[in-house]
Amino acid sequence: MITIIKPGMQMSIQDQGRTGSRHLGIGQSGCIDPYAQVITNRLVGNDDNNPVIEITLGLAEIKFDNDYYIALHGTDMKATVNGNAVEPGWSFYIKKGDVLKFNAARHGFRSYLAIGGEWHLPEPILDSYSTDILAGFGGLSGQALQAGDSFDITPRYNTKIGLGAMLPPKSTQIRIHAAPHAALLPKDTIVNFINHSWHVSPNSNRMGTRLLSDECDISHDVSLPSMAVAPGCIQLPPNSEPIVLLNDAQTTGGYPLLGTVIEADLRHFAQLKPGDFLHFKFVTLKEAHAAQEKLTAHLNQLAIALNYINK
Repeated sequence: MITIIKPGMQMSIQDQGRTGSRHLGIGQSGCIDPYAQVITNRLVGNDDNNPVIEITLGLAEIKFDNDYYIALHGTDMKATVNGNAVEPGWSFYIKKGDVLKFNAARHGFRSYLAIGGEWHLPEPILDSYSTDILAGFGGLSGQALQAGDSFDITPRYNTKIGLGAMLPPKSTQIRIHAAPHAALLPKDTIVNFINHSWHVSPNSNRMGTRLLSDECDISHDVSLPSMAVAPGCIQLPPNSEPIVLLNDAQTTGGYPLLGTVIEADLRHFAQLKPGDFLHFKFVTLKEAHAAQEKLTAHLNQLAIALNYINK
């Protein structure tokens, strides 16, 4: 069993989310950085889509009532157990009674914790354990984890300790597909959006990253009927503050779209914190496929290495 002593800003149970239900008004949820989820799970011998705990900004504590293999990835929150550092990207052996403590994140926003074993959670909803906080279902109770929450994990020791793996590199240059509403927006709106840097608003959350600029005005008065939207869509409200939709985003919206973040780059938004700067670049479909293939190759190389080590 594990017990949440301090959840920090927002701690939740996530996996790869729900797919195929957006036509029913049900969002995706899931890890904003699915590669961190897959890599940490592999380091502790779990299946790729085993649930993990997503920790936001740190300042959290978790107690373990059994011996487990664990692994962290994402931003470095200077985690410790009994004063010993638990470095991101490495498998670690934790003992019964140990408390895993997270300090404040400095250079990122989220960390992911995998725990080796069979997680005993309420029944999955639409084939996912992910917590949809707005809808109030999934995870442990449909909400972010709270102090005192606990659940059982039957430990499994399916791999070796001391294994390490890197995440694909981060970037603040975000690649996007062409804007579907370019012709409807005022002249030069898209050009100005691409040619200026943007910084992350404090009003951002798992629904979307809101962007601000001190030097770029792309306000408009375009009104559209509601249409389907998905994670990666870049909405432009009339107030000139774009929103990059993320995992907990709504399924429909009426704001015009500036473009769509390619699948390979959505993971970067897991670590963008308020005040961070980023800019955007249009790429072709061929370039987007190549970027995704590079990430797939990264995971394939890890699988080969782990299979060799665990023989």
